[in-house]
Amino acid sequence: MYLKGIIGLQALLVCSMSSISWGEEVLRFNSGEQQVQLVELYTSQGCSSCPPAENWLNQLKSDERLWKNIVPMAFHVDYWDYLGWRDIYASNRFSNRQRRHRNAGNVASVYTPGFVLNGKEWKGWFSRDPLPKAIAQRGILAASLQQNRLMASYSLTPDSELVLNVAVLGFEIDTPIEAGENAGRKLRHEFVVLAHDNHVSDSGQWQVDIPAVKADLAGRFALALWVSPAGKQQPLQATGGWLPRDIF
Repeated sequence: MYLKGIIGLQALLVCSMSSISWGEEVLRFNSGEQQVQLVELYTSQGCSSCPPAENWLNQLKSDERLWKNIVPMAFHVDYWDYLGWRDIYASNRFSNRQRRHRNAGNVASVYTPGFVLNGKEWKGWFSRDPLPKAIAQRGILAASLQQNRLMASYSLTPDSELVLNVAVLGFEIDTPIEAGENAGRKLRHEFVVLAHDNHVSDSGQWQVDIPAVKADLAGRFALALWVSPAGKQQPLQATGGWLPRDIF
């Protein structure tokens, strides 16, 4: 099993760390061995406290660490929809993901804006602390994407089943808010999770399709990939990168 994983991995490692190749319509993603930090923001268009947190996350779009050292994501939750504004990017699945973090002890409670860094609650944003640097060596997550077919491999031999998470992120999203706590504001969203699938493997290798989303949901798209142990939400390794504007 280990030898097969290495052979599959070598077929994917054509490019350098976190690089993307556009030749022959093949995209390649590579985390490198050092852990890439997965930043999860739980947010809502119906939460008046969320725009400052989203503005901070939005700035990571031009950060030199993007995709190489950090993979940011904004999960829009639906539990504030009752306040008078329905967040069209919100999903009960994302709300439940945040609740599972709480149930597992990863976060103390469910709230917005709430940050989770590498599977653990991070309150540094509230005191304007910088993101801490990751120092762990976690193996290589490598993937190639041709059309909508994704081939991925994780270099460390799994002790148990692993889950590959595949999320399509939306960028350049402007939403006029007409009701609720943010009524009258126009909100800019980046790193919005538009779709999220997960796939189990006992070999550390996957061949799957990326989830399809509507092309008019965002001005630009990216792909976020991360591997977690089955039954847990803490990431072992992550990678990501931009997608062609016409992919959907």
